[in-house]
Amino acid sequence: MSRIAVVFTGGTISMLPDPETGAAVPSLDGAAILDRVPELPALAELEAVDWGLVPASHLSLGQILDLARLIETTLHRAEVDGLVVVQGTDTMEETAFAFDLLVGGDKPVVVTGAMRNAADSAWDGADNLSAAIRVAASQQWRGAGTLVVMGGSVLPADDATKLHSQADDAFGAPNAGRLEVRGARRRLERIPESAAEPVFLVTATVGLDGASVRALASLAPRALVIAATGAGNTHPDLLAAAREQMKAGIPVALTSRCVAGGVASAYGFPGGGADWLAAGAIDCGKLSGPKARVALALGLGGGLDAAQLRVLLAQPTGAS
Repeated sequence: MSRIAVVFTGGTISMLPDPETGAAVPSLDGAAILDRVPELPALAELEAVDWGLVPASHLSLGQILDLARLIETTLHRAEVDGLVVVQGTDTMEETAFAFDLLVGGDKPVVVTGAMRNAADSAWDGADNLSAAIRVAASQQWRGAGTLVVMGGSVLPADDATKLHSQADDAFGAPNAGRLEVRGARRRLERIPESAAEPVFLVTATVGLDGASVRALASLAPRALVIAATGAGNTHPDLLAAAREQMKAGIPVALTSRCVAGGVASAYGFPGGGADWLAAGAIDCGKLSGPKARVALALGLGGGLDAAQLRVLLAQPTGAS
């Protein structure tokens, strides 16, 4: 029987209603969660690791790096065959992608959680945890990097996205869809000591010019991500402000605010995608804005130069 480490970090799966307010708060440790799912011992030999009770919206990049080191150390043990991270769903798409970048080796890393708190009659934690452990214990997923398992779907970490704030089937992979085989993925050679911060994400909206980017310049950004409209198009003054940052040596990455499709050089008008890429913006392919921000922060923290950052953020050959 496979031995699977399960790292508990908190999140809705661990929450119960506060007696006074009725709103869900972190409450259950790993043992208490496992006790609620009696079928788990039949799936694998489990090793519970209590890392914390932290809402996903509170997680920092430093904490994500700490978790990545814990995951890597645990997976280096010969008796451990795979690992599941149990966490909140609010930033799951970013943490899972970070683990995908940072954790090497062939053993599966699976991220899961719940959309309903543990007192809800429709608590989905049991099904999600069971499915995650099955995936982590399966030979099928060796070498697949980090996966998100939610609502019965196995999703690649670089495309997994929370598409609904409350639905049980909140997660999808808008570009890749449900997985059967994992294609090429992005990787960093090592876990950096720290992430480069701040890295700001600016989302283009109707009428948004370059004022926001110029204001952010006073905060000494290490990098910027522009989530453009459509296939990479913005107001021309937003590009003008970004050019000023690029001339000052600040990496600027271009993504789309659309959930699928990514950026392209299809439009050549001022501020169009072709104009951005010709100006030197990093083409992030189909990577989302939040994920591009994570990749820039970790890549810069790991000492990557401009050319290496372009390779890291580019769409991997063979990926969906």
